[in-house]
Amino acid sequence: MALKSCPECNSEVSSSATTCSQCGYPFVTNSKSNMILTNLESIPGRSITEHLGLVQGSTVRAKHAGRDFMASLKNIFGGELKGYTELLQESREESIKRMAEQAQSIGADAVLNIRFSTSSVTQGASELFIYGTAVKLD
Repeated sequence: MALKSCPECNSEVSSSATTCSQCGYPFVTNSKSNMILTNLESIPGRSITEHLGLVQGSTVRAKHAGRDFMASLKNIFGGELKGYTELLQESREESIKRMAEQAQSIGADAVLNIRFSTSSVTQGASELFIYGTAVKLD
């Protein structure tokens, strides 16, 4: 399996990953449009030519009974809750994809200042929300 290094935390992650599993840094580069997604406020060496506004993506995920059972055992014995780690990773990737699609649909070259947020929707279900500023670059 090919690996790449996260520029934010230097963790080794799969070359196919869209976000860092350790810090959540988005690696997404849309191959169709070469869209840049970053948590920076600007892109070094590039100028913003047009502000297109806020773009967002979200997903709501429910817990799985099997994952809950394993998590309760981990609470007793300790250790990483791998089922929840995978669930959150999938949620981050889906939210990023949706945000990038929205940005692409309005003609953005990049999404800057990306932030993640989570909230509880109901018992056993949470929303992962991502948002950023869509811009055109020189």
